[in-house]
Amino acid sequence: MPKKNLIGGEWRGSDDVLEVRFPYDGSVVGAVAMASRGDMDDAMAAAARGFEVARKLPSHRRSEILQAMARLLRERFDEVVEAMILEGGKNRKTAIGETTRALQTIAVSSEEARRIGGEVFSIDWTPAGDNRQGFTRRLPIGTVLGITPFNYPVNLACHKIGPAIAAGNSFIIKPAEKTPLSSLILAEIVLEAGYPPEAFSVLNAWGRDTESMVTDPRVRMVSFTGSAAIGWMLKAKAGQKKVTLELGGNAGVIVHSDADLDDVAAQTAAGGFANAGQNCISVQRLLIQRDIFEDFADRFVAQVNALKVGDPRDPDVDIGPLITENDAIRAEDWVNEAQKAGASALLGGARQGALFPPTVMTKTAPAMRVNCEEVFAPVVTLSAYADWDAAVATINDSPYGLQAGVFTRDIGRIMDAWQRIEVGGLQVNQASTFRVDHMPYGGVKASGYGREGVRYAIEDMTDLRLMVLNLG
Repeated sequence: MPKKNLIGGEWRGSDDVLEVRFPYDGSVVGAVAMASRGDMDDAMAAAARGFEVARKLPSHRRSEILQAMARLLRERFDEVVEAMILEGGKNRKTAIGETTRALQTIAVSSEEARRIGGEVFSIDWTPAGDNRQGFTRRLPIGTVLGITPFNYPVNLACHKIGPAIAAGNSFIIKPAEKTPLSSLILAEIVLEAGYPPEAFSVLNAWGRDTESMVTDPRVRMVSFTGSAAIGWMLKAKAGQKKVTLELGGNAGVIVHSDADLDDVAAQTAAGGFANAGQNCISVQRLLIQRDIFEDFADRFVAQVNALKVGDPRDPDVDIGPLITENDAIRAEDWVNEAQKAGASALLGGARQGALFPPTVMTKTAPAMRVNCEEVFAPVVTLSAYADWDAAVATINDSPYGLQAGVFTRDIGRIMDAWQRIEVGGLQVNQASTFRVDHMPYGGVKASGYGREGVRYAIEDMTDLRLMVLNLG
């Protein structure tokens, strides 16, 4: 039977059913009812009513609900892992890691629910402010629409659900069409944890229909994680409502000659091929100081060659399939295109359905799509540089700016990179893929707008309200 949508506390089916397929072999592993425009309208109406309840919850109650969520997620840990493996082709190691991080995201949200404060400050800096005192507080914004991606469907949903509950908002989650099953488990968990039922909905919906919620004035904020093209299009249509965007990237990593090459090779191999490269901060462009290029390339290829490709249900597999065969075909086309233009593959192989082998390329040019666009596949390019300034310029020669990495022991170069590399986050002596769930996370340029990380998302999901008290 198709899984139903949760609409303001009510489970509701429909005649429009989407089959969910296992990317590894195409077999059907589930089905979900797709929400209609009427369902969306009902969800927004319920959210408006639910907000009047949720906004009045004391901070200790919001924190307790999030604690209950963490307990219930822990109890259903294995079920969530299995759902992500089957719906998204995520290998077991990565699915376990994501569910562990989701628990941490909810735990941090529970802590932050008790810390939403304000400021007391002086108004009398000028004579007009004599005998006056200023106060600020943060108040929940209203209904938040969270649109989540396929690549990390549980933790990235929790990055919207956790802060929304912590702030006392109502919310609607629209999962990616390819990975809806795990989000419906989260819906059951939120309901059982005790959040006001009308204050949240989880709707599986076609992307073309979701725009009606993006433009509806009852939605006060859109929190979108996904592709740059769709994200910026939705922002243009959102009107006056607040929008945060966590979008893509083609992360560059600089490896200078004073780095520990074995450590760098291990970190960047893991960071370039985790989740089959379907990670917006995946290592995509490795820039290696010319004197160490050959030495490092040998070590890197050895690390990548040790990764196991295959059925993501196998606990030893490191790289499973891409989300669809079409995505693997696209990656294959980009690699072939680069090779025809003069690039070489140090490591690669033949595509098998949605399985794409880990590929390491050299002699690429900046204009090749394997460099200048987001490949979102297990493909990494290696380029040599002679001059530090040229390496920094190459990192910045991109429409994206999410995260980057620098490996060097030189504090001068580290501080220079922090000053000049145009990204939302710089990782020093670690791969660009590093993220913990309480840090401010987001990008510049085409990579996004706003920041995630629980406390920073709460700031976006609240309005700052000022009160000036006349003491005279």
